[in-house]
Amino acid sequence: MALCTYEAAAGVATLTLSNPPANAYSYEMMQELDAAILRARMDEAVHVLVLRGAGDKFFCAGADIAMLGRVTPAFKYNFCLHANETLCRLEQTPKLVIAAISGHCVGGGFEVALAADLRLARAGTGKLGLPEVALGVLPGTGGTQRLARALGRARATELMVTGRTLDVEAARALGLVNEVFSGDDFWGQVAAYAQQFVPPGKAAKAVGLIKRAVVSGLEVELGAGLALERELQQQLFASADAVEGIAAYNEKRKAEFSGK
Repeated sequence: MALCTYEAAAGVATLTLSNPPANAYSYEMMQELDAAILRARMDEAVHVLVLRGAGDKFFCAGADIAMLGRVTPAFKYNFCLHANETLCRLEQTPKLVIAAISGHCVGGGFEVALAADLRLARAGTGKLGLPEVALGVLPGTGGTQRLARALGRARATELMVTGRTLDVEAARALGLVNEVFSGDDFWGQVAAYAQQFVPPGKAAKAVGLIKRAVVSGLEVELGAGLALERELQQQLFASADAVEGIAAYNEKRKAEFSGK
């Protein structure tokens, strides 16, 4: 059985973590997720990635704790290293990544979601957070770094050292969730949300390079970030979408973007 399934349609690739009952991840699942990320990155017809968990009760409960109890310390280290590399690949892919969260999203599962650009959640379902301290370990798949960048040092430290988890509304109040959807058609709402970033309505190349400017720019000093921004802008000035967008504005019509 596939641990990470891949479906692409209408410019959106959906990557589904599937390991009942809690979609906990193993090295094998991370290998499949890694391959799916590269597949979506290389597919020129894909402009947005949606990452979700199978079912409605768990996005992902993190690493498979039973597996961690069986393997050697060396395996654990390399398992964490590969998981970090996989999430960095997701983060560096110049296409918008949306985590669609239905149910619990904790531990390593929340670390996966933090590597996405935007997070959407179903109202009234599940908790989000990094409770690894209860196991005597730290969030080791990017959580200490990405949560601190998202919330700042003091608030991120507080959440991790207490192990406190949040409902989706509290997570949205902190800025960890972008949108909370209610109603029975969560996945339809997610699909409609993702579709707004796909041509012809949106210049997907510009969306992807805005992401790249933000993700990489935050890791360097301001002058280097501004230089990166100029270089990415120059790439866009040479794109078909910029030609179309500027022409449409001047001609007072709706732009029809191609993503190129």
